[in-house]
Amino acid sequence: MKKLISWNVNGIRACVNKGFLDYFNEVDADIFCIQESKLQKGQIDLDLKGYEQYWNYAEKKGYSGTAIFTKEKPIRVTYGMDIEEHDKEGRIITAEYKDYYVVTCYTPNSQNELARLPYRMTWEEAFYEYLKKLEEDKPVIFCGDLNVAHKEIDLKNPKKNRKNAGFSDEEREKFSALMEHGFIDTYRHFYPEQEEAYSWWSYRFKAREKNAGWRIDYFCVSQCFKDRLVSAAIHSEVLGSDHCPVELVIREKE
Repeated sequence: MKKLISWNVNGIRACVNKGFLDYFNEVDADIFCIQESKLQKGQIDLDLKGYEQYWNYAEKKGYSGTAIFTKEKPIRVTYGMDIEEHDKEGRIITAEYKDYYVVTCYTPNSQNELARLPYRMTWEEAFYEYLKKLEEDKPVIFCGDLNVAHKEIDLKNPKKNRKNAGFSDEEREKFSALMEHGFIDTYRHFYPEQEEAYSWWSYRFKAREKNAGWRIDYFCVSQCFKDRLVSAAIHSEVLGSDHCPVELVIREKE
């Protein structure tokens, strides 16, 4: 069995002060991915015994950024999609293992009034092509804050948010296309009709207390992983960020 965790920590330094290391040690994941690290090289020294650490930093200070912490040393690690336009914000790390790739991803937010939606659409197309290219070699597990609630079941107030960032028709259609072209949303694979299962809550209006949230953090896998899926979970009880960790457990290849 392999346990994978993904968490948008909304600033790793702040999250460390709110119990990140306690959770990290307790959960004992084989692969632990984070998004929105919000730091530059040398700004933190995490003592994660038994783990290799790989970081991708945004050029802009205190912004975006991703990391992968892994017990097993990958065959190879790459940063970004090898497309300059998309690789300045530290949003992707790919770790290659013997029989699959793991990709941590922090998808760009479309912002207020969908100001960044045209860029987001360009990103989505590039990311789709990137994943399919990887799949030509071996299956893919990709995870992270994908900044989209796929269906109405995936957020508290779908009607009010129809044209807002994270629930626009355009963003949802891009996610649907990924699923239609051979990827599985692992949480919905196990819990197709589970309501009020969210991974992000606004800091405003006591949203977390009321569980008025969105499910925008995912583990998705290539179709051929279907028989190896053991479990998926959303750990809404874990505090320290406005997002909570999500989990996937898979069987090793026989």
